[in-house]
Amino acid sequence: MTPTLTTEQIEVVRLHIKKTWKTLTRSHEHLLQSAKDTKLDHKTGTPWIIYISPSEDCPNIQAVLERSLSSKDMQQLEIRTLPSEVEAIKEHGLLYLPGPYVVPGGRFNEMYGWDSYFILLGLLHDGELELAQSQVEQLLYQVQHYGTILNANRTYMLSRSQPPVLSMMVLALFQHTQDEEWLKATVPLLEQFYYYWVVPPHLNAATGLSRFYAFGEGPAPEVLFSERDEEGKSHYDRVKEYYQTFEVEDYDVNLYYDRENDELTNLFYKGDRTMRESGFDITNRFGPFSADILHYAPVCLNSFLYQVEQDLAKINHILGNEELRQQWSDRADIRRDRIDEFLWDEEKGLYFDYHFQSGNRRRYEFATTFYPLWLGIASPTQAQRVVENLSLFEAPGGIFTSTHVTGNQWDAPFGWAPLTLVAVQGLHRYGYHTEGDRIANKFLAMVVKEFERCKTLVEKYDVERCSANVSDEISFGYSSNEVGFGWTNGAILELLAAGGGFVA
Repeated sequence: MTPTLTTEQIEVVRLHIKKTWKTLTRSHEHLLQSAKDTKLDHKTGTPWIIYISPSEDCPNIQAVLERSLSSKDMQQLEIRTLPSEVEAIKEHGLLYLPGPYVVPGGRFNEMYGWDSYFILLGLLHDGELELAQSQVEQLLYQVQHYGTILNANRTYMLSRSQPPVLSMMVLALFQHTQDEEWLKATVPLLEQFYYYWVVPPHLNAATGLSRFYAFGEGPAPEVLFSERDEEGKSHYDRVKEYYQTFEVEDYDVNLYYDRENDELTNLFYKGDRTMRESGFDITNRFGPFSADILHYAPVCLNSFLYQVEQDLAKINHILGNEELRQQWSDRADIRRDRIDEFLWDEEKGLYFDYHFQSGNRRRYEFATTFYPLWLGIASPTQAQRVVENLSLFEAPGGIFTSTHVTGNQWDAPFGWAPLTLVAVQGLHRYGYHTEGDRIANKFLAMVVKEFERCKTLVEKYDVERCSANVSDEISFGYSSNEVGFGWTNGAILELLAAGGGFVA
């Protein structure tokens, strides 16, 4: 039986979240703090670099920054114009954004693409409307000045995006502002971001579905430096050891690992970067380390693109463009049919990712199976089938990310606030209120218990043991549990707003 929380317990957590938005906000006055990046090697005494978009007025921005910062801070920064070719960047730095934004927390001291959606929900619940507006504006700015929404605003992430949540953010904010002029101004940028995902190389023409695909070659710079274990081995060293030690049947290892020379291949690094674009870093969802991700149409991405199409239909309806509304609505219908054809598994009663080359779905049970419920893609019968499989995912502390224990943070026994929220809202959407409330209650009870123990909210939890102590169980990537934590905060406020008898 999940313990019922008292109003006092909830209130203490709410108060903590309200204060944390300020801690996690970065603006011009925090520029030196933002520029510092623990994920890369930095020579003591050298300035931190800020890159300005080449389409901006660099001298003007420099003057604005000089007015906002002390001369002592400015001496520790170097303002540069971003080269028009990513390959020309020799020294990495922070990408300038003009307004305040909220970062996730801990080692993630920059603005992340899909974290921002859940952060926005929290800001709106907490009445932080100005900051919420700025959060959306910075993502629109990224599309305009950096070509897409970035994994995060650092130069080494210019070559990869993150799950497309911008249209959901625009409409969530519009619900509060009702500013139709602003809404209209977002449309060209929403469309630009949409087309990033629906043309090659992100498009798989044979299925009409999209895939994750990161540009750039070689190891991800932040991984080489910061994801090291106590013996000094990098994540990539540990991957090589895995390939040397274990048989892999999920894919042809020779594509990703040169056994003779003990080297990871270029294709491995491309897959590794792409896995980071997906937001699920790391899981074995697309085979060990998701190295094979390039060859899949994922449930999550295509569900989000369906939502973008629905959102653009809705925006055009609000703006009185009925013909365009119909066009976007038709696109969403086509994608729903393709999701049904390629991603729905009738035998298993779950949604799975589709492997282009084999023509098969990979039956790796993953919490993204709830996305089509969350976004209204599933039929009532499909939703019922997923709910019949709920016991695969339901844990003492919420929702397991997957049903496999792999040593990766995006697999069992770990659970994450956004995926729990997705599952709960998906269940509610199709009328499964008892199940949705039960899972929400479990998650909130765990979070509050761990908050009372360690006085902070974190990015992930062991939902089997209901614990924030996860480091010893994570073998790949980074093993720390970051505090803050932006999207956990937002998901908690959203779950509390949904109600369901969480409070005694």
